[in-house]
Amino acid sequence: MRQLAFDTHDHHRCIAATLKSAETQCAKAGLHFTPVRRRVLELLATEHRAMGAYELLDHLRAEGLGSQPPVIYRALDFLVGHGFAHKLERLNAFVACCHPGADHSPAFLICRNCDAVAEIRAQGARALLGDAAHAAGFAVDRAVIEAMGTCPACQQASDAPA
Repeated sequence: MRQLAFDTHDHHRCIAATLKSAETQCAKAGLHFTPVRRRVLELLATEHRAMGAYELLDHLRAEGLGSQPPVIYRALDFLVGHGFAHKLERLNAFVACCHPGADHSPAFLICRNCDAVAEIRAQGARALLGDAAHAAGFAVDRAVIEAMGTCPACQQASDAPA
């Protein structure tokens, strides 16, 4: 199923599906899906863009869910560690996973104008990287594929007459 932040979709259903998937996986694995973890995932799913830890913390603080940095970092560590969110290295920011629970190799398309992020599957790119690394005698422990560019909405906005 193709589901990108750039595609037109039922956003409320997208958010609900993300949260339901996390709740189900946590229940099956005996993990605690605390109100703070749930809210952080909901914020990430709602925005469909890269969000930094302190921006997320501002939301939590305004909602009375926490005001200290360890609160947000613990929640993000949990979400990333269990595959509910991804960290974007270039931006030092986070996005909700579009395929939680699925074994996949994500890559990220990041709009340099609005920070919208689309997660795509990148098995082919990962295989090429693995082959090239192997040929060089290098063992890859971790790789994050991120492409910067312009999303369709920003492209359309820049093409619109002034």
